[in-house]
Amino acid sequence: MTQALEQTLAKVLGTRTAGTLEKLGLVTVEDLLRHYPRRYGTPGEFTDMSRLTRGEHVTVMAEVRTTTVRQMRSRGGAMLEAIVTDGRDTLQLTFFAKRAGVLRMHEDKLRPGRTGLFTGTVGDYRGRRQLVHPDYLIVGVDATDADEAVLEASRPIPIYPAAASAPTWRIAKAVRTVLDPLLEADVPDPVPAALREKHGHGTLLEALRDVHVPDDEAAATRGQARLTYEEALVLQTSLARRKADRESHAAVARAGRSGGLLDAFDARLPFPLTAGQISVGDEIAADLARETPMLRLLQGDVGAGKTIVALRAMLCVVDSGGQAAMLAPTEVLAAQHERTLRALLGPLAEGGMLGGAENATRVTLLTGSQGAAARRQALGEAASGSAGIVVGTHALLSDTVQFADLGLVVVDEQHRFGVEQRDALRSRAERVPHTLVMTATPIPRTVAMTVFGDLETSQLTDKPAGRGEITTHVVPADNAAWMTRTWSRVREEVDAGRRVYVVAPRIDADVPEDDDALDPSLADADAGAASDAGEGGKAAKRPLEAVTDVAERLRALPALAGVSIGVMHGRLPADQKDAAMAAFADGRTPVLVSTTVIEVGVDVREASVMVVLDADHFGISQLHQLRGRIGRGNLPGLCLLVTHAEDGTLAHERLTAVAATTDGFELAEKDLELRREGDVLGAAQSGGRNSLRLLRVMRDADVLAQAREDAAALIGDDPTLASAPELAAAIDAWLGEREEFLERS
Repeated sequence: MTQALEQTLAKVLGTRTAGTLEKLGLVTVEDLLRHYPRRYGTPGEFTDMSRLTRGEHVTVMAEVRTTTVRQMRSRGGAMLEAIVTDGRDTLQLTFFAKRAGVLRMHEDKLRPGRTGLFTGTVGDYRGRRQLVHPDYLIVGVDATDADEAVLEASRPIPIYPAAASAPTWRIAKAVRTVLDPLLEADVPDPVPAALREKHGHGTLLEALRDVHVPDDEAAATRGQARLTYEEALVLQTSLARRKADRESHAAVARAGRSGGLLDAFDARLPFPLTAGQISVGDEIAADLARETPMLRLLQGDVGAGKTIVALRAMLCVVDSGGQAAMLAPTEVLAAQHERTLRALLGPLAEGGMLGGAENATRVTLLTGSQGAAARRQALGEAASGSAGIVVGTHALLSDTVQFADLGLVVVDEQHRFGVEQRDALRSRAERVPHTLVMTATPIPRTVAMTVFGDLETSQLTDKPAGRGEITTHVVPADNAAWMTRTWSRVREEVDAGRRVYVVAPRIDADVPEDDDALDPSLADADAGAASDAGEGGKAAKRPLEAVTDVAERLRALPALAGVSIGVMHGRLPADQKDAAMAAFADGRTPVLVSTTVIEVGVDVREASVMVVLDADHFGISQLHQLRGRIGRGNLPGLCLLVTHAEDGTLAHERLTAVAATTDGFELAEKDLELRREGDVLGAAQSGGRNSLRLLRVMRDADVLAQAREDAAALIGDDPTLASAPELAAAIDAWLGEREEFLERS
């Protein structure tokens, strides 16, 4: 980045203008130039005023119909009232002043027949929608001379993400101030000249002029295409560089052996492996047999059998003389993994113990809350190698944990770990161990290509036989008959000896913002279409259901008289969580009211029904994960999504999508289609100058694929990017420390 782009806006524009822009996160010249228009207004094409809602901060394009100034008798002073129209509906603009003369400037500019952009908050006065003291720009008037006015009036008008203190045309004016003087030498281009020529793209400076000051619609489109490709190239080159770096390291090949633990395990399995488990197992085995570190993402839908696949990979490594570490996000899940692995292995997990198989190994659990004696034993088994499989939480990353020969790291629920944490565990071995990353949240191909670009991917799409089918219905919370039937159905399940989850989004109604795991990307998702100013109006919020209130309400219901109802949430101490789950599992409290802490890792085979309250406040993938807690045995499952969302809203569409299918990969595509821009890549791309501004993984799949091919060729020829310093600098500047988190979804 050159000195011209590094300059602060305060230095170039003055502290007053810079202060308003800083509220949008714009501090330097480059920040401002990378603040692209969200859309373009066409001169003569007016905003549909029928869609304006009270309280919404808007920018509208309209024609001035009338303008009048009059004295106010009741309160003194003067008022200017202008009526603007889209040709059908009208909007009132109101300005107040102590003297009529002060309003003459507005009266002179707001002449009937002129077209303008008007920004303000929609109010209501005597049944008429109005903007009080709006900011505005008159097309063809707010220019330095007649020629410029004619030119500006014919151009597409950039509409920027804005704020009340920085309306879109003020941003446009600031952009022109910093953009117009720039020369090509001031704007280093991350896209190498050969790639620009290959794809017919202009320089970065040309693209910035195209998007900020387009001569026509084609110019804006051309500039956006160039900048979109640039974002894709920076992203994919970063991933290609990481992949090349990984492949430059050596690993110990772990090819397994005939007649070892893996063969013994396969022989004792009480059910056949699915075709998908066999196929993915072969892919992993081939990776493990190489001397290049494996880095593979294993995607599997709820109940697809990922644990079996991971265990078979771990046994292959143990058969090769190495150890495997399994990293889980919580102690509850780590303990469950350890129990599950022991149960699956049986005598094969009792190495050196009475009753253990001849060639058995050990499965050891290591967590932060273990007592001193148990921890010493676990540390000893890991260091000596007697434990072939070590399961734990972040405690495995402690400097006190040593392995005899760590050959494989299995990371469960990858999105809950930073890459730094994962790499810390991998560094415990003399050579880089192989790594298998598991996620139970299916990821669309385009997202996987974007944020998991340096991982090989495997998918488990079929489910093991014997799983119960799950039916899902959307239940209107305001329909008393449906809600009565919901709770009577819960009673029927309890009487049949089954278990029921009731999920609420909050813990305690008296404590604001104490959600355990609401999806932040859904906040105000249905408050209305985002305004041009980027500040949609908010209606009064209805309090969300809370675990403590719901539990008390259910205990008072005649339909559930005599039924013991438990409570589970993230603020409970660990021993109380364990006690609550144990009482639910054995049927002492057959109904469990919980937050989303039961989303991952909870396995109660008698659980047959789930009622999700305020279901519209959860994301599609989150609802799919929650639903996966039922139907885990051979019992059919029923999931009821209770909502106040109205039919036709985006929230209701999400719920309808979940009810329509149990295919997690299909739902992942739908989720990607419905989520707002900026949410798709999650935390990896959130905030500030590091975010992707134009690139959209669904729309731009072809661009991503091309950029990935170009990036692979670049890194293949020049791994250090010595011949493309501008691209290397862009990776550092745009992504910085976040580059290492690109693997996260």
